[in-house]
Amino acid sequence: MAWRVEHNELARIWEQVMTALTAHGLQDLKQPLEILVNEAMKAERSAHLGAAPWQRSPERRGQANGFKPKGLATRVGVLDLHVPQVRSSDWYPSVLERGIRSERALMLALAEMYVQGVSTRKVSAIVEELAGCGVSSTQVSRATAALDTELAAWREAKLPACAYLLLDARYEKVRHGGRVLDCAVLVAVGVTTEGKRRVLGVSVALSEAEVHWRGFLQSLQARGLTGVKLIVADDHAGLKKARAAVFPSVPWQRCQFHLQQNAQAYVPRLELKTEVARSLRAVFNAPDRAEAERLLRSAIGSYAKSAPKLSAWMETNVPEALTVFELPVEHRTRMRTVNGLERLNREIARRTRVAALFPNEDALLRLATAVLGEIDEDWATGKIYLSMKH
Repeated sequence: MAWRVEHNELARIWEQVMTALTAHGLQDLKQPLEILVNEAMKAERSAHLGAAPWQRSPERRGQANGFKPKGLATRVGVLDLHVPQVRSSDWYPSVLERGIRSERALMLALAEMYVQGVSTRKVSAIVEELAGCGVSSTQVSRATAALDTELAAWREAKLPACAYLLLDARYEKVRHGGRVLDCAVLVAVGVTTEGKRRVLGVSVALSEAEVHWRGFLQSLQARGLTGVKLIVADDHAGLKKARAAVFPSVPWQRCQFHLQQNAQAYVPRLELKTEVARSLRAVFNAPDRAEAERLLRSAIGSYAKSAPKLSAWMETNVPEALTVFELPVEHRTRMRTVNGLERLNREIARRTRVAALFPNEDALLRLATAVLGEIDEDWATGKIYLSMKH
């Protein structure tokens, strides 16, 4: 039988922790945490080797090789740890490897600012508060290399076939060539043929120009993206040209939410805004395309004299938001806007708000990848987003 932590072993560890808590009080968690982490690492090494210390066992898979001291910065202080070593093995305690990737990426983004002199004393203070200790350029370089390899693997992984493709972008401030620029974070989300929602990729570019969107879409194709039957996106010149070049035969659904916001710019009088919004909602909520087109013609005619620019704009632009009527009724609500990407943007914004200014595009890409990679893992193992039985 493989070695495992016995009941009496767990009881011994717990007794040590409780003794330390009793002696130092709940306000001083440093020593209890040291005991718990050190004992957990020893137990994990024994489980890895298949035998307890000094135990003879035919199932033993290696030899212990002492301990190595290590200081671990935490919010209760620096823990004095004794990391178990294993002879002729790259095993390492999982307790020291754990941690949300996006938090690690945020730490690295802040650390880069601090090391490169881009930030001020305030950013240094944030690093100190989050890390619990100073960060050297050597530590940043080593951690960055390890994390970048992991994140690049996610960005380059093979993609599943997707029926729907949703595209959007947000902007973050990045230092580039001695100037501070607004860089675009391009994001792609798909709904697989099994009905699962997935984050397909992310890219950081200097703008939403066609060349950047085209390169991003081509990278998705190169990773195996196939089966796309509908693309949902906002109206942007660069994206429209790139979409037409890379996915020439795939229908486009213009985001109804943004279209309704755009319409307000063509309303000549304040008192008409509510009425126009109501007219557009009626078009979008119609039971079928024929009824939507009838309501649209009616609205175009009603505003021909009172708001001619609005009437002309509606005639040209609103039909681009009616493609969704070709989908099954159950899919229309979720596929008529890019609002499903709002959670992604909120999560990215929540992390980037602390950094405020990134030292380079790599730091921004690192953080965005970490955030989106975590969300993608949740979606991949979560519930079905859309039933694809149709």
